[in-house]
Order: sequence, then C-alpha cells, then structure tokens
Amino acid sequence: MKNFLIVMLLVFSVSLFAQTDQNIRSLKITQKKCLKNKGTKLILKEVLSDSRCPEGVQCIWAGEAKVVVSVYEGKKFVKDEELVISGKNEQINKDWFMSYLPFSQKNIKSINIVPYPKEGVKINPKEYYIKIGYIK
Repeated sequence: MKNFLIVMLLVFSVSLFAQTDQNIRSLKITQKKCLKNKGTKLILKEVLSDSRCPEGVQCIWAGEAKVVVSVYEGKKFVKDEELVISGKNEQINKDWFMSYLPFSQKNIKSINIVPYPKEGVKINPKEYYIKIGYIK
C-alpha cells in the first residue's frame, strides 16, 4: 500500500508539470516590413538599448531593453511606440500589445527580446525580434 501511494503521487506530480506549457504559442514581431492590406501590423523598428545582464555574468539587476515598435493599419503608418521591456513594466507592455493583437493572441504570458546577450558576443542589430508567448 505504501508503494502504491508513492507511485500515485509520482504519477500525479508528473502529470501536473507536463500540462503547463502545452497550450503556449509564440508570436514574433520582427524588423521585416511585409505589410498586409488589412488589419493591424506591428514591426520592431529598432532596439534603442539592451542593458540586460548577459549570460555568464553576475549582475546586480536583470536590466532592460528599450525598443521602438511601429504600428500600421493595413499599409498606413499609425505611430511609433517606445517600450521598455523589463520585469517592472511587464503589465504595461502586456496591456499595450493586447490592444493591437487579435483576440486569439490576447492571453499574453511573456514578452521577451531575442536573442539574449551573452558575455563577449556582439549581437547584430538585424537579429533582434520580440517574442510574445500567449495561451491560445
């Protein structure tokens, strides 16, 4: 009976962890200007600064990235928005992105700037994109 209980607890705990990332999808906001005729389009215009703590370095704080995102309605430019991607601005950024994303992508779980910096490696500015994780 004791072994049965241990096995059941193990199976139950594994099944809980297995379901957490099952429905998470991701959306990339790139620097490409491929504009469709209808709907809202977000484009990463530029990364103004990236002070995130590089992998392989011990830092006092996690840092942040400042980006400019362009908003288009169809092919018409609407505005540029400067966003600070950091832990303390997480809800502000989620609210901003949710105001432009379709309903199926509004349950945002994470917003990240990719690639993440590594010690001693310079990132080509053209490689940056915004990765939004959402639950469908």
